[in-house]
Amino acid sequence: MKILLTGASSFSGVWFAEKLAARGAKVIAPLRAAPETYSGVRGRRVERLRRFAEIVPGCSFGDETFMDLVATTAFDGLCHHAAHVADYRSMDFDVVGAVAANTHNLRAVLESMAKNGLKAVVATGSVFEQDEGAGNAPMRAFSPYGLSKGLTWQMMRYWCAILNLPLGKFVIANPFGPFEEPRFGAYLVNTWRKGETAEVRTPRYLRDNIHVDLLGFAYAGFVAECVEKREGRRFGPCGYLETQGAFAQRVAAELAPRLGFDCGVRLLRQTDFAEPLARINTDVIDPASYGWSEAAAWDAMADFYRT
Repeated sequence: MKILLTGASSFSGVWFAEKLAARGAKVIAPLRAAPETYSGVRGRRVERLRRFAEIVPGCSFGDETFMDLVATTAFDGLCHHAAHVADYRSMDFDVVGAVAANTHNLRAVLESMAKNGLKAVVATGSVFEQDEGAGNAPMRAFSPYGLSKGLTWQMMRYWCAILNLPLGKFVIANPFGPFEEPRFGAYLVNTWRKGETAEVRTPRYLRDNIHVDLLGFAYAGFVAECVEKREGRRFGPCGYLETQGAFAQRVAAELAPRLGFDCGVRLLRQTDFAEPLARINTDVIDPASYGWSEAAAWDAMADFYRT
């Protein structure tokens, strides 16, 4: 199975590449720049990515180099995981520009790959899109970034239907674990590292947090299914379904004995309800079916932050 995986330098992307390779897939990973130009945690991810994928530098979705790649190489699956994310938290996020970048030359890409025997396409979605997952109404996008993800999906669904290409949608909730950007998990550990108590300002939000390596197992299995059966469906695996306050306490309970920190958590009175109160994925998975160990996943997270 030969897979073209975009967005492989992202937090979840590098885990997807690893798990696909573990299933025996040959993973080709186009990157916008040369591997040595990446720094920080992304640089560490790219260094790790080299172990599982063949990197094609200077190659962005739909550009000339990308078009040459798909015209001259036969792929069994296109996994379009890349997305424009600059200033993704901002209400001024460029929705139109993001959709244009995410779908640049999409029709031509799909037509070229179809001629070379493409068996299936898998698009990555987000539970923060409009009308995704389960939660309180209205099921609006969390942000302009979430809106761009939903519109990107609609573009992909349209062209795959026109070209009669099987299309699967893999919906991500809140992954956490090693090689994560400085988001909630990193904030917790770095606060505890300084001997301080971590404050949770939105403890009432009901969210879906999932270990990124378990998410990777689910992704690789889903891609294999779509390619082998030449069909697509929607799949949104869920993890810990609980409030952010409860999740912070879970992380503290798991990491305190592993790191030797006093992992204190203070739940503040929530006053900001700008996001939907509840949004979760709905597909329950059996971790044992992937041979996944929850304890080992917490160990790996502790090891990552220890170094």
